[in-house]
Amino acid sequence: MRQRARLALACVALALACRSPAPPPEAPRPPAREAHPPAAAVPGPEPAPPTHQQLAVTATAYNSLPSQGVGGGKHGAWGDRLEPGTKTIAVSHDLLELGLTRGMQVEIEGLPGLYTVMDRLPSRWSRRIDIHMGRDVRAARAWGKRQVQIRWQPPVPASAD
Repeated sequence: MRQRARLALACVALALACRSPAPPPEAPRPPAREAHPPAAAVPGPEPAPPTHQQLAVTATAYNSLPSQGVGGGKHGAWGDRLEPGTKTIAVSHDLLELGLTRGMQVEIEGLPGLYTVMDRLPSRWSRRIDIHMGRDVRAARAWGKRQVQIRWQPPVPASAD
């Protein structure tokens, strides 16, 4: 019997020696690092500037005469001084709502350069611009009243940073 007990004890010892030790309890692992940082962290290309807006309007002309405009024809509706030779326009109230606000630069079909919005028209007009032609009454009459395309670039919205 003794021999049998020794044999059993030897088998148990052998079995315990061959068994791999139990793994230690797992500690919480930190999240795996991504091979690439998240898309928000990578600076990308600048967003494209807003495209130009275009609109068909009726265009007339006006002069800096005492009978035309505010302040004897020398000031726009916002108080800006209208100097002969400056490229300015007045816009109807509906165009103000479309973003053609004071100081906005506008291209006018058939005229070179950019015109600055510095005046506004009475509320009875819609889809209309009035081109300031200084004291040149002949140029204003020659222009007359026409349908033209105007183009402007809306301002870039402020970022929420």
